[in-house]
Amino acid sequence: MRSATLLWARLADIAGLVATPLSPSHYVGLIRPLSASHTLQARVEGVSKETPEVSTLTLRPGRRWQAHVAGQHIRVGLAIDGRIATRTYSISSSADRDDGCITITVSAQGRVSNALAHAKPGSYLTLGLPEGDFGLPSGGRVLFVSGGSGITPLMSMLRTFAARQAMPDLMHVHYARTAEDVIFADELRDIAGAHPGYRLHVVLSSHDRRRFCRERLDELVPDWGTRETWACGPASLLDAVTFINALHIERFMAAHAPAEPNASGGHVRFRSSRVSAISDGRTPLLRIAEDAGVSAPHGCRMGICHTCDATLTAGCVRDLRTGQRIDEPGSRVQICVCAAAGDVELAL
Repeated sequence: MRSATLLWARLADIAGLVATPLSPSHYVGLIRPLSASHTLQARVEGVSKETPEVSTLTLRPGRRWQAHVAGQHIRVGLAIDGRIATRTYSISSSADRDDGCITITVSAQGRVSNALAHAKPGSYLTLGLPEGDFGLPSGGRVLFVSGGSGITPLMSMLRTFAARQAMPDLMHVHYARTAEDVIFADELRDIAGAHPGYRLHVVLSSHDRRRFCRERLDELVPDWGTRETWACGPASLLDAVTFINALHIERFMAAHAPAEPNASGGHVRFRSSRVSAISDGRTPLLRIAEDAGVSAPHGCRMGICHTCDATLTAGCVRDLRTGQRIDEPGSRVQICVCAAAGDVELAL
C-alpha cells in the first residue's frame, strides 16, 4: 500500500511539469485524496465514544503530513452546508504511534465539533500541519493540571511517555463534572497501574465544589513548587493556575481583557459581500460574519494563526485580548479576537 501511494505521488510530480491549468494533484485527489500534494487531507478510519458527549476520531493523514510533537494541535476542516468550516483540536495520540494514524478527541458541542463527532469512517477531512509549542516535558518532576477536554494534549504526552517506557515523576490533577465525564478514564487508570511514577488525582466538581487555588493544590500535591507545570482546560481553571511559576499553558480560547463598562458596537458592513449586521461591541467579528452568512476564512479562532485577518476599510475595532483600539484604514485585524467599537467596515 505504501509503495503504491509513493508511486502515485511521484507520477503526480512528474506530470505537473506538463499539465495545465490545474496541477495533476487536483486530479489525483479526486481518485486518491491521500496522495494529493496541493492539499492535506485525512481519512476517518474510526470513531469511538469516550464519554456520552466526547468522541475520538482516528485519522489517516495524507501525503504532506509531518509527524507531530506530543502536545501540539492541528486545524481540521469539513464541509457543512456547502462551506468548509475549520476548528483547532489537540492531537490526543502518542507521537510514536506506528500505524500512520493520529487521533483527535472532540466534545459534541458547537456545529463543527458536533459534525465531527458524527463523522463516518471513510469520509475525508482537511488538515493543517501540527502547530504549537505546548511540547513534551523533557523529564524531571512534572505536574499536569487539566479540566474537561483540556486533557487531550496531556493524553498525547502520557501516551508518548508510556510508549517510550520513560514516565517521569508526574503528578496529575484532573477536574471533571462527574465520574462519567472523565475522558480516557480507563486508560488513565491503566497507565497509573503500569507506571508507578504517574499519580492521578481526579476531582469531581459535582461532589467537591472547592475551587482550584494554592491551598487546594497544597493538599493534592504538597511538593508542587518543585515541579514544572503543564495546564490545559477551561478559562476559569487556567486563570486560577497563574500563581504557579514554572508554568506552560494551552488555551482553547484567547484570554480576554476585562470588558469596557460602556462598550458599544454599531453597524458592521462586509463590503465585498454587501452584507450588514449589528454588533453589541463584545461579540468577535468572526461570529458576526458567520451569523450574517458571510464566508470568512478562519482557523484557530483564538488569535494565533492569522487565517482570519481582514482589512479594516473604515471605523474602529477593539482587540478583545488587550483592549487596544484599531482605527487606521488599511489595517489588518484578526476578526476572531476583535469586536466592533462603533460602526465598522471590513473588506470581506
